[in-house]
Amino acid sequence: MEIFKNTNFDFLGKKAPFIGASVVLLLAGFASLAMKGGPRYGIDFAGGTMTAVRFAQPPDEDKIRKTLSAKISGEISVQKIVGTNEVMIGTELKTEGELEKARQTMLDTLHATFGQAGANPDTDFNSMGIDKLVGKLQDPLQRAGAGVSTDGLRTLAQQILEFRDTPPRSGLITSFDELKGVPSVTQPVIDVMKKELSLATFAVRSFELVGPKIGEELRWQAIKVTLLALAGMLVYIGLRFEWVYGVAAVIAVFHDTLITIGLFSIFNKDLSLPVVAALLTLVGYSMNDTIVVFDRIRENLHVMKNEAFPSLVNTSINQTLSRTLMTSGLTFLTVLALWLFGGPVLNGFSFALVVGIIVGTYSSIFIASPILIFWQNMLESRKQQAKAAAPQPVRETVKQSAREAPRRGKQGK
Repeated sequence: MEIFKNTNFDFLGKKAPFIGASVVLLLAGFASLAMKGGPRYGIDFAGGTMTAVRFAQPPDEDKIRKTLSAKISGEISVQKIVGTNEVMIGTELKTEGELEKARQTMLDTLHATFGQAGANPDTDFNSMGIDKLVGKLQDPLQRAGAGVSTDGLRTLAQQILEFRDTPPRSGLITSFDELKGVPSVTQPVIDVMKKELSLATFAVRSFELVGPKIGEELRWQAIKVTLLALAGMLVYIGLRFEWVYGVAAVIAVFHDTLITIGLFSIFNKDLSLPVVAALLTLVGYSMNDTIVVFDRIRENLHVMKNEAFPSLVNTSINQTLSRTLMTSGLTFLTVLALWLFGGPVLNGFSFALVVGIIVGTYSSIFIASPILIFWQNMLESRKQQAKAAAPQPVRETVKQSAREAPRRGKQGK
């Protein structure tokens, strides 16, 4: 399917504004990285905790941030998940000792701020697992004569927790009367739970913890993986085409990656493992787009032998234009939807792909292709200089001397 047929746009004649935009973006990114002391690493690379907390009512993000900042050192990030009462709370922790206390500090602070007045965090039903729930209910149920045997209590507790954790509750109930929806739960059981347990107005949905040493190792592994991917692609393109094609493609991909990282710094976004996955996806996508253009250039070198190389490159770009717009356009719409509606969990990943597809598409045309033309022009210039500097053949010199001899004789007379 072709959107455009027989186009003849002068892409290479318009390369200057795009190269200028790339220079500005690269300089702005480097300046931002220098001013901020490098990229802003997420929990995966810097070490710390990431906690997903669901609230019964829309949470006050500023209040959560201020409360936790007073208890936990380092930067605290609070991001609300769009369309829900759930937030992602990130803490920056520097030592293993801090990490050991992180979960308990987080829970104690949230209970003190958002829990019921006078409630004991140890009796919060919304944060309990099955073992703790069985331990809290076993003796009170027996004393109350609720008709629940010791063997049946674990099964009952499992059914209660399954009910609590399924949507629309998703780990959070606001009244024990909601448990009447569980077939095995009787009124005496509910009465005992009301007496023995409490209900916080929030529930911790997930808790991730990464130590500083592990984060540093992950950071270096991510750098090595990216560099190895680029090196492998350089070797592949060098074998399939010529080495200069591989160099041009790798420079274009470096250009895309550096601009993306620079924009992450400018917009204060975290570099995390999902972002590295997006960057590797970007590397492959941009490289594939560049290879399509290079492959058409190679084909046209055999078909358009008398065509000037810049004109041949421009023709090749026009011939692959429909394919570029179809693949890049559809992919861009997909990742744009992820960025707009995917929430904070996918924000970094999708932002990297949105930026990468835009930059990667124009770099294949306005960065990689001009590098090939520059190299070709340099080779032609060297050939002409070598030809001009080469000595004339001996036969030509003899003939020229023979032609000049009579003239010298006449001048002597």
